[in-house]
Amino acid sequence: MLQPKKVKYRKTFRGKNRGKAMRGGEIVFGEYGLRAMSLGEISARQIEAARKKITYATKREGKYWIKVFPHKPLTQKALGVKMGSGKGAIEQYVAPVKPGFILFEIGGVSETLAKSALHKAAAKLSVKTEFVKKN
Repeated sequence: MLQPKKVKYRKTFRGKNRGKAMRGGEIVFGEYGLRAMSLGEISARQIEAARKKITYATKREGKYWIKVFPHKPLTQKALGVKMGSGKGAIEQYVAPVKPGFILFEIGGVSETLAKSALHKAAAKLSVKTEFVKKN
């Protein structure tokens, strides 16, 4: 699964995720893409599941690009631990996503195959998405 090799601070604040994507909204590498339509956080497990589904659906034809990376750590305290005693251990890494951001790109395959593969991958993600073509 994806996670950062090295970080400056091990645990981060939750922060706020709002607004629209200011960058990353254009298809750069491939011909077709999967665009996020809602705010949310995509976990490393969801990204991996979507990647596997794209690979299986395209039968390793063409090429795909993953444009999201889970760099934000989420912590969780162990079950039965009392209040206080600091912040919990890192449970998983997530990628904060804003509407308009391109999550995956595919190139070198037909439009119907790309649409099918990205639709199957979208079922694995926790945000609403749409299929887009390069202008």
